[in-house]
Amino acid sequence: QVQLVESGGGLVQPGGSLRLSCAASGSIFSINAMGWYRQAPGKQRELVAAITSGGSTNYVDSVKGRFTISRDNAKNTVYLQMNSLKPEDTAVYYCNAEAWAVGSSWFYDYWGQGTQVTVSS
Repeated sequence: QVQLVESGGGLVQPGGSLRLSCAASGSIFSINAMGWYRQAPGKQRELVAAITSGGSTNYVDSVKGRFTISRDNAKNTVYLQMNSLKPEDTAVYYCNAEAWAVGSSWFYDYWGQGTQVTVSS
């Protein structure tokens, strides 16, 4: 199977920066898209940013110009550079990967355990 391990969350002041990382491991045949979602208390989980294996990206409007998603295909790792953070960015951030595990018949969604990002003074 596929495991996703996130790191890089924490507490930061408004206007600050954080970089999240997510490494996929296990018996992986291929990874298609990777992305970051977030869920704030009392709200639905939303897609923040996604990146295809070819490098195409998309972002939710609220983070455009502030967040940058990137990936290292050789390391099966996706990153989220978050700049100019705002209190409304506070949420649990989840990594997602569409991965084809060895022994599977197609791509399936896999999720990390989540990492807390808190933006507060």
